[in-house]
Amino acid sequence: MVVEVEASLVKGSIYAQPSKSAMQRAVACALMAKGRSEILNPSLCDDALAAMKMAECLGADVNLLSDKVLIEGGYHPVCKKIFCGESGLGARVFSVLASLNHDWIEVYGSGSLLNRPVNNLSETLTEMGVEVISTNGFLPIKVRGPLKGGLAFLDGSVSSQFLTGLLIALPILDTDSRIIVNSLKSKPYIDLTINILNHFDIDIVNEDYKVFNIPGSQEYMAASYTVEGDWSGAAFLLVLGAIAGEIKLSGLSYMSAQADRAIIDILRDAGAVVEITGNEIMVKKSSLKSFKADISDSPDLAPPLAVLASFCEGRTIISGTDRLKVKESSRGEVLAEELSKLGVKILNHNDRIEIDGPSSIKSGKVDSHGDHRICMALSVLAAATENRVIISGAESVNKSYPGFFRDLSRIGVKINM
Repeated sequence: MVVEVEASLVKGSIYAQPSKSAMQRAVACALMAKGRSEILNPSLCDDALAAMKMAECLGADVNLLSDKVLIEGGYHPVCKKIFCGESGLGARVFSVLASLNHDWIEVYGSGSLLNRPVNNLSETLTEMGVEVISTNGFLPIKVRGPLKGGLAFLDGSVSSQFLTGLLIALPILDTDSRIIVNSLKSKPYIDLTINILNHFDIDIVNEDYKVFNIPGSQEYMAASYTVEGDWSGAAFLLVLGAIAGEIKLSGLSYMSAQADRAIIDILRDAGAVVEITGNEIMVKKSSLKSFKADISDSPDLAPPLAVLASFCEGRTIISGTDRLKVKESSRGEVLAEELSKLGVKILNHNDRIEIDGPSSIKSGKVDSHGDHRICMALSVLAAATENRVIISGAESVNKSYPGFFRDLSRIGVKINM
């Protein structure tokens, strides 16, 4: 799908979409709980839908209603293969859950996910008694358990999603487990995992993100869980307010464990007007200055921050970007390639992105490279310029934010499909 985005003065209110990160974790927990759980304010993006399908393959009965999702839990795999779409979190979490089974289960995906490594997960699962066959360290991956508890070591430098899968799977085993993690990234997402586990009556002991103690013989309790607003998607709208008008966003918790909540402090550092009243956040356009941001724990902020920096006076340095190469695209390289087409002075290095602003944005044709966050970044940049920008691969937003273009239209952005 191709969209054309025109310059707009944006103004209006949006209710934040539900978090796909929280949704997928809640679906996995509901699968493990005997009895009926309900998930309120559910995310229905592609990644969330894939998680629900995978839960069905592992034994859950999933009923999607107009305002909630009902999940009758109980782990008993009924499929030999489970499809995770392009969801990196889904692939890693449900591969671990599949390894609880005594028979082979294959986890396969599509698109850019086939280029994202799972070798760290394979090594740890093998150490914990699971037979693993991967495709040279990538999907598809076949696992046969049963997963065994005890002591395990995990390299957390590539992704925290491996650890999330283990934290969900290990509590039901008969034995206690202890995971020693080296160089853990995206720590706030582990806080999110543990918070949701606690909601389903599972206890985890976190020792400074280096050691995780998981008592065995725990039972998941069916629960009612409300999915919180998504800070990752909201970051694009908040940046749009800072560069093109005024936006009020509700449905977000400033106390959330989501890593991308850091966007608020960064916007303030850049000089944006930010006001928080209850669960409503208002961001208004103002004179912006360059900033420095370390996104080691929040790599998904790279695209919206690159757009923000394009309108800031001076040189902005976004560090901690080394993991961007294993996202839906090699995001550092793609940001540099596509933003440069529109006149942004941007340099991508292995561990940082440098942008000199403010940029003189010009008309052009750009490509999302099949990456939802690249597409959203290009759309936000285009909405704040005086020129038309044509973006190909716009259907990629469905991965995390299917209502993205609808919401942009609601606040005044001119979009032609």
